[in-house]
Amino acid sequence: MPLEIDRDKLLWIYRTMQLIRRFEEKYLELLNSGVPFGTGHLYIGQEAVATGVSAHLRKSDYIGSNHRGHGHCLAKGVDPIAMMAECYGRVTGTNRGRGGSMHITDARLGVLGVNPIIGQSMAHCVGAGMAINLRKGDDVAVSYLGDSAVGCGVFNESINLATIMNAPVIFVCENNQYAVTTPVEYAIAGKIIDRAAAYGIPGVKIDGMDVFAVYEAAGEAVERARGGGGPSFIEALTYRYEGHWIKDDHTKYRTMDEVDKFREQDPIPAFRKRVLAEQSLTAEDLDGIDAEIERLMDEMVEFAEASANPEADELFEHVFAEPVSGGQS
Repeated sequence: MPLEIDRDKLLWIYRTMQLIRRFEEKYLELLNSGVPFGTGHLYIGQEAVATGVSAHLRKSDYIGSNHRGHGHCLAKGVDPIAMMAECYGRVTGTNRGRGGSMHITDARLGVLGVNPIIGQSMAHCVGAGMAINLRKGDDVAVSYLGDSAVGCGVFNESINLATIMNAPVIFVCENNQYAVTTPVEYAIAGKIIDRAAAYGIPGVKIDGMDVFAVYEAAGEAVERARGGGGPSFIEALTYRYEGHWIKDDHTKYRTMDEVDKFREQDPIPAFRKRVLAEQSLTAEDLDGIDAEIERLMDEMVEFAEASANPEADELFEHVFAEPVSGGQS
């Protein structure tokens, strides 16, 4: 079926997937060289999900992320230069160096935060959805969760309340098929997609390695939510190419045949192949984006390394509530 996505959107999709991929690869390269980032959970392989969803989002829409959150934030528009500075712990970072990889936040873009506590962004997004309804707006909130989150109590509480309140929330389950080192079929009872029917909300299971499949499903869910149709659930079957976290040796619980099978479905080369075959974009278009992103990789590292650390006297800022002028102390 020919693509029905305009040229500018196709360019945005490719740039976003490639930006996420190269940011993650650069992050891994820097950490392995000794930069003291601490840890990280890479999104490499899952780029099609955040990109296909965010292609339908506005600046005023909300997202809630999880520990594997770099891709979600970049797709929503968070500045990669400020994100890298945050990973370095610099004062120029998105959180002034206080958050690091697993706490990226940018309220100006509706990024409610990268939350490393499994499933907790679901509750945040339901709150955002209820606020949208109170304002009588047509924004939406997207909660990204992993397959493991389906087994958490907050999953039931959040979808139940979102359904009762008809909140405009899209729950996107990125099923990368492993709960840390445990295959999902041993960690989660039944089928994940069946949860949607249990709450009486629309649900769809899609190929999360195909950005066009994600784009189509997310478009329907976002349109429904903006129109007052309430919450919905998307299970995107995807795969992380690296370990659960930076130092996780995934070869101890996954075969290379399995990894190679999913690498053959890499969403970025698949996108290039299709748009070139249909002459929707040219090789020059795509190569130009690649070159632009490589320059950006150098720029963001140079900026982060040249930035200052927070001053010691900032330690207690944004920790305690400030008294309101004229109010009670």
